[in-house]
Amino acid sequence: MMIKIFPFFFVILWSSAFITTKPIIDNSDPFAALAFRFALVALGFLLYSIYTKQKILVSIRNFLESFLSGVLFHGFYLGGVFYSISIGMPTAVAALIVTLQPVLTNVLSGPILNEKVSKKQWIGVILGFFGAVLVLGFDIGSKIPAAGLIATIISLVAITFSTLWQKKLSNNLPLSVSNMNQALGGCLFHLSIITLFVDPYIDFSQTFLIAMSHQIFLVSFGAFTILMFLIKKNSASKTVSIFFLIPATSAFMAWLFLNENLTRLDLIGFLITSIGVYIATRD
Repeated sequence: MMIKIFPFFFVILWSSAFITTKPIIDNSDPFAALAFRFALVALGFLLYSIYTKQKILVSIRNFLESFLSGVLFHGFYLGGVFYSISIGMPTAVAALIVTLQPVLTNVLSGPILNEKVSKKQWIGVILGFFGAVLVLGFDIGSKIPAAGLIATIISLVAITFSTLWQKKLSNNLPLSVSNMNQALGGCLFHLSIITLFVDPYIDFSQTFLIAMSHQIFLVSFGAFTILMFLIKKNSASKTVSIFFLIPATSAFMAWLFLNENLTRLDLIGFLITSIGVYIATRD
């Protein structure tokens, strides 16, 4: 029963991240913020692993597998999204591009993971994407910075291959140890970026600290752990279909907490997306 409601918790927690991303970017360089975030996340998972007496020192192969997954997910994916928004990429356009992930995962899960994607799943994926487009909208007239577009496409490819990579590994590491190694990969990736290319800064204002605490505890410790669990237990193609629910849930949260508009089109998109996800994930 508990496993069945994990996707619900994941969608709620992951969607809430979009509310606190802008305050973080407004008060810091995105790469410095992410390096700071994943240093604390890695430390948190380390302390938890020690407390629960997990085996922290694993084989080099298992370490590198988790580490590289973190470079893809926490490094390229989140770094690309944060950077693109920080240089003026419309959030809705960035989210729309990244929402292509379940489509790309379905295309690649066959040749890479030997997963059979049924016609029913494809119908669900198409409905889910259509519903997400209705929620996000797509203003063709938006001024899209070329660097932001490239960074967002890199994010899309990174999260897709990170998901497929994580499913293919199945190295049976404890989640806390695997997540610690992945957070370390993300942290070192962003540290390398700010060392080579960026003049880092963070304004440790109250707004920044509240937003960062939310992303560390609810998103990194909560949502990401649930996602890794779901990927291990289910097919990659089915797991990522729930990502289609995130734009609509984020729009609802923005209406609830930030007094942003929630249109009739948003509600229709949420309904269509929900139907699509149900079709794509049910056995």
